[in-house]
Parts: sequence; structure tokens; C-alpha cells
Amino acid sequence: MSVTVREAGLDDLETLAELFDRYRQFYRQPADLAGARDFLAARLAGGESRLLLAERDEVALGFCQLYPCFTSIGMAPLWIINDLFVDAAVRRSGAGRALLLAARALAERQGVKRLALATERVNLPAQTLYESLGWQRDEVYLHYGLRI
Repeated sequence: MSVTVREAGLDDLETLAELFDRYRQFYRQPADLAGARDFLAARLAGGESRLLLAERDEVALGFCQLYPCFTSIGMAPLWIINDLFVDAAVRRSGAGRALLLAARALAERQGVKRLALATERVNLPAQTLYESLGWQRDEVYLHYGLRI
């Protein structure tokens, strides 16, 4: 069976929260299912992000969360793929690829001119996937962060 991707909503909150909690644990954060549920509910209810859900035979495989932003230099909307996760048990199923392709298609339909994402330097499987889909590593700009 093939992987299908659809835009998720509040009706999918429990499924999304479980995936989101596992995603955070992948990045060495403590389990917090209630916090994951609250965080995603707030993003969805406020229209602050778009969530895509990958499924096969109605079983959730992974998700992608897109945050709207703008590129000042390009004077156009951009979306940041802040979260992309495929459950460890179904990696290499095509779910990650399907999510990225669906994100691109949704962005094109919405008039978004650029997608951006970041990943850990050691996440070589993800980097290989991104590059296979035409994503280009930024070799020009250094990106910094400041914890508040």
C-alpha cells in the first residue's frame, strides 16, 4: 500500500500528539504527552501552523509541521518546516518523502515562494532525503540562535 498525506486538524490531535511526543524524545527531550497535546492544540486552534499527516491503511506514520513566515529579501511568504518526523518503526517507508512532497505541493498552491528546514549535522539519512528532492544546503549564511 502507498503512503497518503493529508492536512491534519484538531480531530487528529491525539494521533499527532503521540507522534509529536516521540519526535521530541528523538531530540533527547523528556516524554510529555500532555504538553505535546496542549502545544499542538494551541498551534492548530490559532492557525499558527499547518500540519500534514502521513498514513498507510489509516495508520499514522509521521507528520510535518509548517510555520508561516516571510522572506524580506524575496518579499514573499516562506514556510519553515520546523518539525518532520517518521516513526522509527516505519522509517524508509516513503513517508518522509511523501511528507516533503506534500509540503511542497501545498506551498505551491498557497503561493509560498520558499520552504526552509534545518536538521542536525549528524542526521545523514535526512540530509540524503532532502538532497534527493532538490533541497540545497545553505553554504552562504551562518544561522545563529539565542535562548531566552
